[in-house]
Amino acid sequence: MKKRYLVLADGTVFEGRAFGADRASIGELVFTTGMVGYIATLTDPSYYGQIVMQTFPLIGNYGVIESDFEGDCCLRGYVVREWCDTPSNFRSQYDLDTFLKNKNVPGVWGLDTRAVTKIIREHGVMNAIICDEVPENLDAVKAYAVRGAVEAITVKSPRRYAAQGEKRHTVALIDYGAKHHIVSELQKRGCEVIELPAGTSAGDILALDPDGVMLSNGPGDPAENVECVAQLRALLGRLPMFGICLGHQLLALAAGGETTKLKYGHRGANQPVRETANGQTYITSQNHGYAVVSDSITNGRVSFANANDGTCEGVDYPELRAFSVQFHPEACAGPRDTMFLFDRFVSLMEEDRHAAE
Repeated sequence: MKKRYLVLADGTVFEGRAFGADRASIGELVFTTGMVGYIATLTDPSYYGQIVMQTFPLIGNYGVIESDFEGDCCLRGYVVREWCDTPSNFRSQYDLDTFLKNKNVPGVWGLDTRAVTKIIREHGVMNAIICDEVPENLDAVKAYAVRGAVEAITVKSPRRYAAQGEKRHTVALIDYGAKHHIVSELQKRGCEVIELPAGTSAGDILALDPDGVMLSNGPGDPAENVECVAQLRALLGRLPMFGICLGHQLLALAAGGETTKLKYGHRGANQPVRETANGQTYITSQNHGYAVVSDSITNGRVSFANANDGTCEGVDYPELRAFSVQFHPEACAGPRDTMFLFDRFVSLMEEDRHAAE
């Protein structure tokens, strides 16, 4: 099998074997610690512009199942220790190599992913290139940056999803890179969902007369999305709002907070989060490289904190009828211990409706 290399921006070279698309690709190299859920990882738009490395050593053993896709594949590359070319699963439609070829994503396997992870943990996230020949000059690798991510992946026109069962509420979902399970969890709770492009104005959202606004996950630097933040600022206090991941960060910026880039981020299905009000700890699924600066929150309160590094994992804005979390309560794949947050959002919309009557 053909040799392929993972070359880090600092010049470190790892030799492996080729699979997936037959091309070179530069991206921001990140690692995720999930033991399962590689299908969700491969189709999570939050990984836009990144080369993703799985720390779990065997990937692909249950094949690819298209009904489990969370969105479009936006990866720049895929790195694994060992990939299974003969998956065994009654739901499997094809193997991982075929998926990567179909999506034009180059992959490399057979290298020491543990060693690469240790470098990233020590030095922080860095750029890398997947290639068949080691380049003599790494200037292009060093210069790469993830830019314009939300604009590149958001829906181009509104989409409507009917509620399951009796319709109770209408939710405007602003798509910054939304995972499909966010839509399905709202549908299960009797919500009609109107998915909107990230650039939709506050006026156009209010014209739809929704009962609440959902802010989705997504990729990139939250501070880059200046216009999105401006529209959220115009919406604050007008309707109940619930933000997840990038939506959490954008909501904080709209409310006057700040964000910062983490050394190597939180990616995986085993991130411990402590609820500040009662000390209860949940294991959560996460995928982000930026965080809200806790001390910058002035008109809300930090509701959840990461039990490992203390970073902000959630904010409540009681006077604005809004709240947000950094982790994924829909958690596909991952623990589903925080699903109650969707119920909380529905209750907030119901309280708002009763207050208006």
